[in-house]
Amino acid sequence: MGEREVAAVTHYVERRDEAYWITGSRASLDSVIYAFLDGSSPETIVDSFDTLSLAQVYGAITYYLSHRSEVDAYLRKGESDYDELCRQARASNLLLYQKLDRLKQQAGTKRP
Repeated sequence: MGEREVAAVTHYVERRDEAYWITGSRASLDSVIYAFLDGSSPETIVDSFDTLSLAQVYGAITYYLSHRSEVDAYLRKGESDYDELCRQARASNLLLYQKLDRLKQQAGTKRP
């Protein structure tokens, strides 16, 4: 990829607050890429994010494909951080989670 193409691709994504964002929006790159990886078309993604243009979504996907190993590592770290927060929440609110687990089991047994 030439210098001009790299500049065009990076124009759509910016890094701020230790995260990736679609430039000029409050939409995270994560949300667009997870939708893309789940099989959503760029047009469907635009329908889900009314503040993004089709060009921004294509630019974000292009950025991801051009920086895949870097973004994949970032996504894995985010998933790991989320899992750790869930473990901490469960450990610090054990009685609440036990009650929620019982309610889930009860709800599951009531279904026909």
